[in-house]
Amino acid sequence: MISENFIYFGVFLTEIANISYFIDTIKGKIKPNRVSFFLWALAPLIAFFSQIQQGVGLQSLLTFIVGFNCTIIFFATFVNKKSYWKLTKFDFICGFLSIIGLILWLVTKIGNVAIIFSILADGIACLPTIRKSYLDPKSENIWPYVTTLITAVITLLSIKIWSFANSSFSIYLIIVNLMIIPLIAFDFRKLLKKV
Repeated sequence: MISENFIYFGVFLTEIANISYFIDTIKGKIKPNRVSFFLWALAPLIAFFSQIQQGVGLQSLLTFIVGFNCTIIFFATFVNKKSYWKLTKFDFICGFLSIIGLILWLVTKIGNVAIIFSILADGIACLPTIRKSYLDPKSENIWPYVTTLITAVITLLSIKIWSFANSSFSIYLIIVNLMIIPLIAFDFRKLLKKV
């Protein structure tokens, strides 16, 4: 276990990377999927408020910062003409399922249920970006995913008494970032063609 103060360091790293992502979005160097970023903004913020309601301390900062950063990127996509909001059937299904999960949380009003549905909604919202990262890895910036992974690990290492509320969103972020990072770092389509 490490000091909770390391979470601030992780958040600092995440913010540096997200500034880079924001600038790349504004300049049109990358093409964020608006469907994903809209839902990535909404789901973590709902989980954050649920964590606060359940007394989660500093570990909830990671959940908040993920939602906050995605909100900023979502709005930045409207400046970037390369960003897209084209709803393919795949995007529509992912967005619809994410919103259903969030509505179900609003109905239950139970903290851990809110976190579960936020994780499910966020995970479903990742599918278009995972697909895009596989098909067009150059359309993404790897650093926000790497720093979010680092911050999630730091957050888990800072937990003194484990609970679903204070650990689940960080565990989810580790899993999803471990899926996205290799897709951006290695062009698997080119690698598979060589095999």
